[in-house]
Amino acid sequence: MRGWWREIAGLVLPVACGGCGRPRTELCPSCAAALTGAGEGPRRVRPSPEPAGLPVVHAVAPYSDAVRALLLAHKERGALALARPLGRALAVAVEAAAGGTEGPAAAPLLLVPVPSSRRSVRARGHDPTRRIALAAAARLRGAGRPARVVPVLRQRRYVADQAGLGARGRLANLSGALEVVPGGGRLLGPGTVVLVDDLMTTGASLAEAARALGAVHRPFIPGIPHGLPNRSAQHGFEQRQAAVIASSPASFEINRNSSGTWIVAGGER
Repeated sequence: MRGWWREIAGLVLPVACGGCGRPRTELCPSCAAALTGAGEGPRRVRPSPEPAGLPVVHAVAPYSDAVRALLLAHKERGALALARPLGRALAVAVEAAAGGTEGPAAAPLLLVPVPSSRRSVRARGHDPTRRIALAAAARLRGAGRPARVVPVLRQRRYVADQAGLGARGRLANLSGALEVVPGGGRLLGPGTVVLVDDLMTTGASLAEAARALGAVHRPFIPGIPHGLPNRSAQHGFEQRQAAVIASSPASFEINRNSSGTWIVAGGER
């Protein structure tokens, strides 16, 4: 009911840009540009420290200023109309994570949202990550790429509020917290599985989601002779991709030089 009243209120109350507060527009051109990375396009991001099992993650924009305000407006203040532009941004990151193949012959994209707790969904009146994922899948299908949302993950135990927890605390809080719903494994193939979330900070949520998926779903790797063990059974995490709208600014300060060495904020690793 709460989400329904928010939809009605959005039709009758004055609107303002969720990023900067500019009146009479839900998203001004300046904030829309920030949401797409100001023209730089999606990039691979890595938190520091990087949690074990973190999939390859692509993001479109640093989590700061207008982008931070837009995500909070949608998630916490019920600015549901922002789901569409946020979904467009997530779709760009998904395409980068999946390799950008287009056309009906391409493997369908299976967008698996990182789940929110039931109490968070009740408190907010909606599931923000799932709403954005649905908008992203619609955007991808409109561009000719088969895509659907497969919400097969759920929390299997209590998880404390992540606010105020550091990287180590978040990892401990989420360790073993997620699982695939019964029968969910059958929904994960064939296709390219992409974990999706609105935001990555420490990477703990995505690492735990990848672990839970890896327990039931190992993608087939072409080129392995029949009867030999599938290498993904030993390296399940290496076959994962993830896409988020935003990540911490520091996670964007990562580039790879010609020798293949990762350079993080000025230092090699």
